[in-house]
Amino acid sequence: MPEERPILYSFRRCPYAMRARLALAQAGVAVKLREVVLRDKPAHMLEISPKGTVPVLQLQDGAVIDESLDVMLWALTQNDPDGWLTPEQGTLEGMLALIRENDGDFKHHLDRFKYATRYEDVDPLAHRQAAENFLEKLEARLAGHGWLFGSRASLADYAVLPFIRQFSGVDRSWFDAAPYPALRSWLRAFTESAFFKSVMKKHSQWQVGDAEADFPEQA
Repeated sequence: MPEERPILYSFRRCPYAMRARLALAQAGVAVKLREVVLRDKPAHMLEISPKGTVPVLQLQDGAVIDESLDVMLWALTQNDPDGWLTPEQGTLEGMLALIRENDGDFKHHLDRFKYATRYEDVDPLAHRQAAENFLEKLEARLAGHGWLFGSRASLADYAVLPFIRQFSGVDRSWFDAAPYPALRSWLRAFTESAFFKSVMKKHSQWQVGDAEADFPEQA
C-alpha cells in the first residue's frame, strides 16, 4: 500500500536537510520525518538513495528526491504562498545561480575552514578568506533591501541561510567583528524566528518499527 504521506529522511543539523525542511514547512507539505544518525543510516534510506546523504524524500508513488534543492523546488511547486520562486527582483534562474555558487565554491571553502583536520595540507584561514568573496557578494545584496532578491524572502535566502549559519559558528568572535553588518542582521533574524525554530525541533533517531514524527507538526 502507498504511504499516506511522503517520507523524509533528515538530520537536524545538516544545512542541506535544514533547507529542505524549511521549504516543506513553507509549502505546508506534510511528511513523515525519520531522523537519521549519520553513522548508523537506515537500510531503507540507503536502498532508495545509495549515495547515503540527507535529505531523502520518498513520495507516495515511490519516487525519490535526494537533492536538497530539488526537494525545495518540488515542495514550492506544490504550494508557494509567499512567492519564494518569484522574487521581487531578479529571476528564478538568477536565484539558482547564486545557490549554485553557495553549494560550489563557498561550500568547498566552508568545509575546509570548519573541518580543516579532515583534509591534508589545508590552511583554514586561507579558506575563510576565500569564502569571504561570497560573503561580500551577499553583504552587498542585503545592504540594499534586507533580503537577497528584494524586500521579501525568496528561495535564495532560505537555500543559503543554513550554510551561513554554519559558517558563522566556526569562529564566532571573528564573525561578529567582521565587516558584514547586513549579513549578521539577516542571519540573526532567521535564527531567532519562530519559523526557523519550528524546523529545528529535536527528534530521536528513527529505527525500523518506530512511528515517524509528523512534520510540520500537526495542530
